Amino acid sequence: MSGIKERIYEIVASIPEGSVMNYGRVAQLAGNSRASRVVGFVLHSNKDPVKYPCHRVVFKDGSLSTGFGMGGIEVQRERLLKEGISFLPDGRVDMKKHAI
Repeated sequence: MSGIKERIYEIVASIPEGSVMNYGRVAQLAGNSRASRVVGFVLHSNKDPVKYPCHRVVFKDGSLSTGFGMGGIEVQRERLLKEGISFLPDGRVDMKKHAI
């Protein structure tokens, strides 16, 4: 695994159940705050969603990605709901409660 890719996976693996992180924050922690699209690209090719729970990565405003690679936006939403993530009336994750 290349450096930033490996770091992205390490960060995503560290997101605890019941919490989320946005793409930009993952990029920042990986060493490049401008690489949020790289984070999305890396996670889209995630081969081990149990070890690397990419469903816990959302947009800054709490929106879910329509490009979620593990079954689509509804699968991502279901996984988050099962972990106790709450959503706002407009369908976004309540980032005030769940973002780390």
